[in-house]
Amino acid sequence: MKLSLCLLLVILAVHCYEANAANVCPAVLSVSKSFLFDKVEKFEAYLQTFNAPPEAVKAKVEVKKCIDSTLNYLEKMEMGKILAEVVGYCKGTEN
Repeated sequence: MKLSLCLLLVILAVHCYEANAANVCPAVLSVSKSFLFDKVEKFEAYLQTFNAPPEAVKAKVEVKKCIDSTLNYLEKMEMGKILAEVVGYCKGTEN
């Protein structure tokens, strides 16, 4: 469960960074969703559409493999719910 807490903190940091929290890039949301729910191969192919350096893609894929082996589907659903709440909260605090 410690790993899922770390993942949640990273997601929160990305989505609520400074004043731009209400304007989360749709690509960030898509990558987060893909990270949680897609198969490794599909996630890797999706990351490559951003022309990311191969070492960055490889690193994210390794983290995904670790998450996939650690969290079950229900835990991933809970992470997705929390992500949705954070984005909803951030959009609700838009000035």
